[in-house]
Amino acid sequence: MRWPRIIFLSLLALLLVAALHYTLPQREVVRIVNAESRLTEVGGFNGLFFAQRDSGSAQTSAARDLRLISTIRPDGRPLVFRNEDTGVFWPPYFKFDSEDLQTEAANLTSTETEPQWVAITHYGWRSNLISIYPNAITIRPVAGPDASAFPWLNIVILAFLALVVFMAWRIWERLNDRVIDPIVDRVSVQWAKMKDRLAGRG
Repeated sequence: MRWPRIIFLSLLALLLVAALHYTLPQREVVRIVNAESRLTEVGGFNGLFFAQRDSGSAQTSAARDLRLISTIRPDGRPLVFRNEDTGVFWPPYFKFDSEDLQTEAANLTSTETEPQWVAITHYGWRSNLISIYPNAITIRPVAGPDASAFPWLNIVILAFLALVVFMAWRIWERLNDRVIDPIVDRVSVQWAKMKDRLAGRG
C-alpha cells in the first residue's frame, strides 16, 4: 500500500505545482512591437486555456476576435500575449479592462532603434504546439531591459498556501490519532475474536 500512496501524493503535488505555475502572476520585461485583434480558432483542448467568449458574441463558431500583444524580449526572442478579461472566478484577477490595456499596449509600441521597455504582468503559458498564450494583466513602462521587481505577491500567496497545507496536515494527524487509529484497532480486535470463534478457539 505504500507505493500507490506515494505515487498518488506525487501526482497530486505535481498537479498543484502546475496549477500554481500557470495561475500565479509572472513578470516579463519586453518591447511591444504590435497590438492587434486577430480572428482565431479557439476550441477543443486549447479552449481550456482561454477565457469564456464575450457576452453577446455568436456561439455557433469556435472562431473569435482575440486581442494579441506581440513583444520582443531583451535577448531578441519573441513572446506573444493574449489580452482577455478574467472576470471574478478563476483565476481571480478581477480584470475587466482588456480594451483599455490594448490601447495602452498600442501606445507603448516601439522600434528596435528607439526601444520603450515595459514590464508585463501576466499568468499562463505560451505553447506554439497547442496555440496558447499567457494572458496580460498589467503593462507598466520601466527604465530598461534589466529592470526587476521582487515577487512579493507570489511569496505571500505561497506562504498562505503553505500555512493552509500545514494546518490541514496537523488536523489530519490529530484526527488519525484520536479517531481513525482507535477505530482500526477496535475492528482488528473484533476481527481477531471472530476468527478465533470460527476456529473453535473462543
